[in-house]
Parts: sequence; C-alpha cells; structure tokens
Amino acid sequence: MDKTYIISRTEAFVKEQLGKDTTGHDWWHSDRVRNTASAIAEMENADVFICTLAALLHDVADEKLNPSKEAGLQKVHTWLKDHLTDQEQINHIMNIIETMSFSGGGGEPMKSLEGQVVQDADRLDALGAVGISRVFAFSGAKGRPIHDPGVDPREESLKEEYRDYSKGTAINHFYEKLLKLKFSMNTPYGRKIAEERHEFMLSFLDQFYKEWNQGDK
Repeated sequence: MDKTYIISRTEAFVKEQLGKDTTGHDWWHSDRVRNTASAIAEMENADVFICTLAALLHDVADEKLNPSKEAGLQKVHTWLKDHLTDQEQINHIMNIIETMSFSGGGGEPMKSLEGQVVQDADRLDALGAVGISRVFAFSGAKGRPIHDPGVDPREESLKEEYRDYSKGTAINHFYEKLLKLKFSMNTPYGRKIAEERHEFMLSFLDQFYKEWNQGDK
C-alpha cells in the first residue's frame, strides 16, 4: 500500500467535501488538525498514518455537515473501503471518528492512543487565536449574536442543547465549551499546547469585556 498516494487521495476527497464550508469546519480546519495530530503522534509514538487519515476525514462525517450522523459515517466508511484493504485499519479509523466529538458533554473515552491524539488535535483547533476565529465564523453562519449580557451561558450537558444553534451567543460558547477543553486533553504534549492557547483566550475575553463595557464608564 502506497501511504503517500492514499493520503493524497484523502486530501482531494476532503477538499471536495468541505471546500465550500464557511462555518469553520472547512478543508483548512481538517488540514490543521492533520498537521497537529501528526506532530502529537510523533511525540507520543502513535501510528502517524492512522492519525493522519482519521484527522483528515473526521469532519466529512460530522453530523453538522450531513443529513445525520449515520449518513456521515457511512460516507466515510464507504470511501475507506474503496481505498484501504486492511479491515483493521478501517475499523480503527472509523472508531476514532465515531467517538472523538465533544457532543456537548465530552464524548466517549477514546479507546486507542491514535484516537487520543486525533481528539486532542481537533480540540486544540478550537483553542487559541484560530479557535477564537472559528467561534465567530460559526456563530455568524448560524445567526448567533456576538454577545448579549442578558443571556447566561448554558449548561450544555445534553446533546440536544449543544446542537441547538438558534440559542446562545459567540461569547457564551467560550464558557459552554472552549474553556473546558484544556481539562479534557488526553496526551502530555496536547496538554502543553492547550495550556498556552487557553491562556490566550482568557486574555482575549478580558480585552473583549474591557472594550464592550467602555461605554458604561
């Protein structure tokens, strides 16, 4: 099996599927997650090939971008069956993609080191400067306001609440999800990166409130 060729074909497939997305789940998100996953995999001695494919394909299956979670997963499974001959590799990649989502409450524990690596890489892309940018891109696409001081952050413990995009604000999403992510990292290297990005977001929020409240003084 030519791994370089498989990765190249995967890149082309993901670009075709996500190239026009404007919610922050576009090709460039998948590319960043792939690059971060590869770096973490090298540090943690995980299978870089498995991490690369799972990272590239994870949002092709995302229920936010498909009629249903099942439809998205079936799309990815069909593509893998057409391009990989090793059923164990296919099962491994599918298990990672099926269980890595935040899903409003942290998702299921990852069963493999590779799953932990890819999950960390995906969560890291929701942190720091890029994470902040993606919050506002997604909120704008879904019609969420930037901020409303009269709307409190939700306790997003239920999947139905987490997927209700008509409620909430961009700023509240920091408290509902993003500021929780550093505590859910799986790998030592992932935790190290998350700490720096977490602190950057706190600094951003401090500056945001300072500017938002300027007119009250």
